[in-house]
Amino acid sequence: MEKNHELTPFYTKLLEYAESDTVCHDVPGHKLGALDNDMILYAGNHMFKLDANAPRGLDNLNRPTGVIKEAAELMADAFLAEKAYFLTGGTTMGILAMIMSSCRAKEKIILPRNVHKSAINALILSGAVPIFVKPYLDDELGIANHMEYDEVEKAILDNPDAKAVFVINPTYFGVTSDLKKIVEFAHSKDMMVLVDEAHGSHLPFSALLPGSSMEAGADMSSCSLHKTVGSLTQSSILITQGASVDHIRLRSTINMIQSTSPSSLLLASLDVARKHIYFEGPKQIPILIKMAKDTRDRINKIKGLKAVDDKYFLKKHAYDYDETKIIVKVSGLGVTGFDVYKEMFDEHHIQVELAETHLILAVLSIGTQQKDLDALVNALKIISDKYAPMNLPALLPKIKYSYPEAYTRPREAYHAPKKYVPLNQAVDEIAAESVMIYPPGIPIVIPGELISQDILDDLDFYQRSGSVILSDTEGGYIKIIDKEYWDKWSELYEDE
Repeated sequence: MEKNHELTPFYTKLLEYAESDTVCHDVPGHKLGALDNDMILYAGNHMFKLDANAPRGLDNLNRPTGVIKEAAELMADAFLAEKAYFLTGGTTMGILAMIMSSCRAKEKIILPRNVHKSAINALILSGAVPIFVKPYLDDELGIANHMEYDEVEKAILDNPDAKAVFVINPTYFGVTSDLKKIVEFAHSKDMMVLVDEAHGSHLPFSALLPGSSMEAGADMSSCSLHKTVGSLTQSSILITQGASVDHIRLRSTINMIQSTSPSSLLLASLDVARKHIYFEGPKQIPILIKMAKDTRDRINKIKGLKAVDDKYFLKKHAYDYDETKIIVKVSGLGVTGFDVYKEMFDEHHIQVELAETHLILAVLSIGTQQKDLDALVNALKIISDKYAPMNLPALLPKIKYSYPEAYTRPREAYHAPKKYVPLNQAVDEIAAESVMIYPPGIPIVIPGELISQDILDDLDFYQRSGSVILSDTEGGYIKIIDKEYWDKWSELYEDE
């Protein structure tokens, strides 16, 4: 039956409740905005009136039978899926749920090494064994990107007992692998395909964009609608199709990790964002892509800068590229992306998505306006005018060609006896924590991997560049497995 996407079942019911003048003797404690705190004084009480808990008629996210169920059915239809789950813990929650519901302890999962930290956390929680595929390493930009099909095929053939293959579609930088071909081969070997589509929620809404996970036939995908579609931050969806998905186990897993007090604001924002992208995406995305192309052309006329496009990535063996991302290589000016990132914000009041050694990344959406792109170009021109006359030597790409060697499962390393050592004493020790740069949140070492001098050198570089380092420890220390007590521990918990 054809769905009516003009409807917003949950938001409509929530708005009805907010305007009902109901006397509140339940939580939340702000009583639908009856207080005069600083946020209410700034934003008004409408936001708080929509922050209801779970009154009659607003359904229950952990067991939806009413308006949440109706809204989720519309979401699934819009995203070409059979079923959709609303998430209030971001795509992190979706990735945890996908891996935990598909892989049990000591079962294998094939995934790229440049996965988000949430996938590593899912390995710890599930006990699954990672089989890492080396992503394509871009020498010119100094970044890791997509997986090449041959590498995935080899991993599948070498590990016929793997339960699933995990794919990023697209990467943080907008590059995609040949997902459809990966899905077909994985399914022929009875493996599920799980997709991190955090940066690809807009893909189903224009033929000018790379194909989406559901179009490629993947079993499950987690999508950050808040990143590129316009819902509130932290709101995401998990979508599924096919008979391989165990919905009882999946629902149980989601309920285990999701709050029993989900934000109605987040749920409502998913409902209205779906309606908006469904109708406006097909009209606005082609305009956005044209704006992005024109912006790249303008940037490429600025001395020392290079804005790469789809042709660049296709030559680098990518399958496709999302042109709503703007990557600008700035190292030709003799400065790092971190330098430009900070200067863009401090001097020009422009916040770009992230910086790497050689580049900055701007993420566009149908909310992007021409004046925003003009401001980006103007700021880059001013920065070029500042540094180009200095004739600083261009920075040479430094990219890691090998990843840390896995010594044991992430779960075992997480639970093993630990101790803290100074970084300069950590070479050849086994990491008991993840250390990552944020954004994008991709670990440079994970629990169970051997710490090499290359890792410590990379960490030192990122720290000196002013990057945000996410780890459990501070002050020049790192958490490692205490080998002295590990053997005894392993005897007790080897079956965990």
